[in-house]
Amino acid sequence: MKRNLTLLLLLGSSALFAQTNVKLEGTLFDQKTNQPLKEKAFIIENLNIQAKTDNKGHYEISIPDDAVEIDLKIDGYQTITQSLTDSNNYNLYLNPIDINNIDLSTAVVTTSKNKSSEANLLNMQKKSTTIITNVGSEELSRKGLSNAESAVKQVAGISKSEGRQDIFVRGLGDRYNSTLLNGLPLPSNEPENKNISLSLFDSDIIQSIGINKVYNVNQYGDIAGANIDITSKDYSGKGFLTIDFGSGVSFRAVDRSFKVADNVKYYGFYRKNLPNSIKNYQFKSGWDPRTNAFPINQNYGLTGGKSFRIGEQGKLNIFGTASFSNKYSFEDGFQRIVGTTNENIEVDYNKVKKYEYSTKTTGMLNVNYKINPKNQLFANGIIVNGSSSSVNEYDSKLPQENNRLEFTRQTLTQQNLLAVGQLLGQHKISERLDFDWGASYNYMKADMPDRITNNLVKVDDNKYLFSTGSTSLNNRYFQYIEEIEYAAKAEMSYKLFKNENNSYNGKLTIGYNGRNKSRDFRATQFNFRISGENYVSNDNISSFLNASNQASLEYIPGTFFIRTQRQFSLKPFKYNGDLTVNSGYINYEQTIHNVFTYTLGLRVDDVLQELKWDTNYKIAGAKFKDAKIDKTYFLPALNLKYSLTNNQNLRLSASKTYTLPQFKEKAPFRYEGIGENSVGNPFLKSSDNYNLDIKWELFPSRDQLISVGAFGKYINNPISQVLLNSALNDNTFVNAGQNAYVLGAEFEIRKDIFKIAGESEFTAGFNATVMYSKQNLDSEKVAQDTKNTLSVNFNKGNDKLQGASPLLLNADLSYKLLKGNFKPSFTIIGNYFHDRIYSLGSFNRGNIVEKGYVSLNFISRVEIAKRWEVKIAVDNILNPNVRRIQENQEGNIDTRNFKKGLSMNIGAKYNIF
Repeated sequence: MKRNLTLLLLLGSSALFAQTNVKLEGTLFDQKTNQPLKEKAFIIENLNIQAKTDNKGHYEISIPDDAVEIDLKIDGYQTITQSLTDSNNYNLYLNPIDINNIDLSTAVVTTSKNKSSEANLLNMQKKSTTIITNVGSEELSRKGLSNAESAVKQVAGISKSEGRQDIFVRGLGDRYNSTLLNGLPLPSNEPENKNISLSLFDSDIIQSIGINKVYNVNQYGDIAGANIDITSKDYSGKGFLTIDFGSGVSFRAVDRSFKVADNVKYYGFYRKNLPNSIKNYQFKSGWDPRTNAFPINQNYGLTGGKSFRIGEQGKLNIFGTASFSNKYSFEDGFQRIVGTTNENIEVDYNKVKKYEYSTKTTGMLNVNYKINPKNQLFANGIIVNGSSSSVNEYDSKLPQENNRLEFTRQTLTQQNLLAVGQLLGQHKISERLDFDWGASYNYMKADMPDRITNNLVKVDDNKYLFSTGSTSLNNRYFQYIEEIEYAAKAEMSYKLFKNENNSYNGKLTIGYNGRNKSRDFRATQFNFRISGENYVSNDNISSFLNASNQASLEYIPGTFFIRTQRQFSLKPFKYNGDLTVNSGYINYEQTIHNVFTYTLGLRVDDVLQELKWDTNYKIAGAKFKDAKIDKTYFLPALNLKYSLTNNQNLRLSASKTYTLPQFKEKAPFRYEGIGENSVGNPFLKSSDNYNLDIKWELFPSRDQLISVGAFGKYINNPISQVLLNSALNDNTFVNAGQNAYVLGAEFEIRKDIFKIAGESEFTAGFNATVMYSKQNLDSEKVAQDTKNTLSVNFNKGNDKLQGASPLLLNADLSYKLLKGNFKPSFTIIGNYFHDRIYSLGSFNRGNIVEKGYVSLNFISRVEIAKRWEVKIAVDNILNPNVRRIQENQEGNIDTRNFKKGLSMNIGAKYNIF
């Protein structure tokens, strides 16, 4: 009876830049006898390659350089797994099941691709017909990057907005980007954003991240910056189980009595405690924060995987991970609301303290069933729960009110729960025909369970009066968002033009994408009308605002009366948004004379976006149909690639895309913050984008890269954030002018400073982006677009694009020892962005600008024997001032100035087996 033994070898990192093949060699041994297996023939089945060990058991095989995993099955031996490093030479020890029944006359080897190694991802980039950047789990580990956000920030042309989850790609913010998981769309975890926070995806669940700054027709057309596609980890090999744990501190958080909300939950899971009556006091938590004497960050997790053989050809790979982490952070500084002159300071928040406790709980299960070499299925399930609970305190002075001193506190608790279920399939129908498909269900719940706001007038030290100028100055706010999305994809490709090497020089691809997303938003605010002069301490507001002082009638001194924003009705403010996109695409690809490749594709997106609302911000004459977008987009894309040499490419890409406004940007609901509000604009229209990229790239060796590129984007009807003509400092979103454009250039280098094979390596990476942007600003166009319901008054006829920094720099240095039982690595990562517009100015108020700064982080990892790994990370080493300024005519003035402080984390990982 014949049996097979499997050997898995990761190959893409050897001889990466050979034109077609890479050589692997070594010796096969019997693990029990320790003797070489001599003169035994084997076959690489899917490549039709025959080989044989010599009289010393030595083997040598040559396979394509993009084949990185092989399964070796030999009768009578157990399946073993071996991953390649930088070496081409591997001695393989085969463990016999029954030493008396070994038959090595025939062995079968099959190959597949590993998408996570740095060398293989660079090879994929070199061979790709389109411009793409990939970051794999190997690079995440080498640099000590903990999540997808920290990885994406290292890519040329990409930066992050401080204090928000927005990612800017070539100066284009959240609305211009898209995020996918395994090629299927993801919802946002924040009502203000289109894209999910990348920080929710820990490195443990990531195999690779593809960053497409160039549009391809198999992507949704709602993109102008980048499409970020996260590939979840797909494990294959022998069983393993690891535990990890760690602890850390934010140094500015531990040197004080740290404040947390009264309703804070350690693990970040909150109940819905919305009161159902205003006649009875039903609030579960107190108004005053508590203190935490030990604000120590913690993290722990469990990760495991195993492969199982099913029949002669089948294989089941299972990978799972579960983790929890929390973090205490503190920042302080000042904020201001400034008028048209620097002396006209409307509110001066001269002393601001912000305490935040955040958590993240992650669970993922990935099942891959390889039915046979031609068919496989993937099932992915991910649950991520992120929460934050912040206490924000503002001591303020009102120059226009005789410098009256006030104290404001807002306690803000948020929970964002994301659940993703995916099923995907890959099928090789024939030698020429491939068929891939996928379907997903996404559920997102973003809750704000009990935001508390208090405004007090300072009388003297620790003695305050409630501010009673408006009933909304002291309130409790509850917000609930539920978003459900279904998505599907299907793609069939047919190879054309078979050549003498039995490969193909062309391919025709047709495909379909579809998605249906529905968002339900609910918000209720309870306002406390306080009667009489009631003195309290700002740390004991609950001494007055409690059930005993609630009155059934208004204006009774020494009491308070509760109303909602709808007076006596508990009916919430709401909006409902629906988005349906059905897309078909066709793409033709051909290679001519092995040096020139072109792809020409066309995508058709049929888009229906609808919005209905009943909100706290009334826009006269605005109807539901004004917010409706029902349009078909025709989106061509062209990609050209010319291989100057075996390791040099010249590329060009041109395409058309569009940008849809987001639900939050269109819904006429006022989101209230301290010193800054925003409201939606139902008249907001989509933008049309025209994109052009040119790039030269050189791959000096298998893991090195030098590239130079230029890009341009022309946008019709660009969307911008701007200050409204409003006494409440409201910002809104408008199609600010007829057009905008961005021009820029990028440079990137990845270099081995020195490398001693198998002993140590010292590597460096650097990229730089320079940009110039300009957008047309037209107040009359805004008035016409909004039927004269929204009033803006731009200071200029044109300006830079919001979020477009003229200079971005990213750099990293890494040293790693590769041999011995004690293998340390050290990485320093630096980032810089230059000044960029946060919000366009109007009514003679200048632009609000984020000031650029340098950030510097340090990560060290030590592998101890085969079981232990220890990691030390130090973040925000330089601790710069994080600032926003207002560019008034008489000069710049700070509107926000904070310090976040340095943080350190120490963690360990133990491999159980």
